[in-house]
Amino acid sequence: MNTSKESLFVPPRTLVLVGMMGAGKTSIGRRLAAQLGLPFVDSDDEIATASGMSISRYFEQYGEVEFRKGERKVIARLLERPRHVLSTGGGAYMAPETRKLIRAKAFSIYLKADPSILVERATRHNDRPLLQKGNPHEIMAHMLAEREPIYAEADITVESNNRPIDETVNHVLNSLYDFVYSDQKNPD
Repeated sequence: MNTSKESLFVPPRTLVLVGMMGAGKTSIGRRLAAQLGLPFVDSDDEIATASGMSISRYFEQYGEVEFRKGERKVIARLLERPRHVLSTGGGAYMAPETRKLIRAKAFSIYLKADPSILVERATRHNDRPLLQKGNPHEIMAHMLAEREPIYAEADITVESNNRPIDETVNHVLNSLYDFVYSDQKNPD
């Protein structure tokens, strides 16, 4: 557990974790929220609750386009809540409207991991609809090539490879602390 001054600060805005499936957004988000004393929310869980079905079933029944429409609405609603840590689905940050809303209301943190690690983590369970349509390594490489330039627009980027979760959480906290205070020292 981090005992530095960074662990004592509470960010002034909601924290939104973005990145590919398997990057650790949910597990890191839960620990980050606990360490900060903030609520944790997973947008995929909220979508499943609102729709009354799993994400896989939603994709199967309505398709990705409809899922993304619902996802944007859910994230917009969640960003109206008091400060919290929000884990988003891998494709959520790709929508320009969602990125704009996140920039206006939250700090974005891109959890970045190597493609082989992402595939290994994302295929532990058979519940990733986008990886069901072919070779997961090829699909992940293609998605990452498309998405990485957009993810890189996040306020902060933190590697989430095979280090312990608490170490990654501490890295997020330190990066966030530096981002918040460097931003205050150098106003536009």
